Amino acid sequence: MAEVLFYHLTESRMEEALPDLLERSVARGWRVVVQAATPERRDALDQHLWTYKDDSFLPHGSDADGSGALQPILLTVEAEQRANDPHVRFMVEGAVPHDLSAYERGVYLFDGHDPDQLATARERWKAEKAAGHAVTYWQQTEDRRWVKKA
Repeated sequence: MAEVLFYHLTESRMEEALPDLLERSVARGWRVVVQAATPERRDALDQHLWTYKDDSFLPHGSDADGSGALQPILLTVEAEQRANDPHVRFMVEGAVPHDLSAYERGVYLFDGHDPDQLATARERWKAEKAAGHAVTYWQQTEDRRWVKKA
């Protein structure tokens, strides 16, 4: 079973928090898939990950590029996309995966100011727990650090 983490954004936007979490995953040697809810969000993330810092970038690609198997980080809208044989699956802005049992870790990153994303996160918490995954809940502090709440 996977370890499933729920990251509740209260102080920053997803575009600010996601790169740091992706950097940590890649530093561990993990291959990652990031599932967005729409092709527009996937494409915006694709551009953002090349330019989010002046002195850094995250090596990645989109399933729209057709080179998914080569990518350490693969961006997708497909619930079952695993072309890069990932260890970790991130779901952003309400994206819902097919099944997380093939992963070491699943990560839901959701905006605490968006009622739809909150509702989806609550539903997914129940579903992932019922599936037997080890679930934890993390919330941002005012200084944008993550604190484990459950």
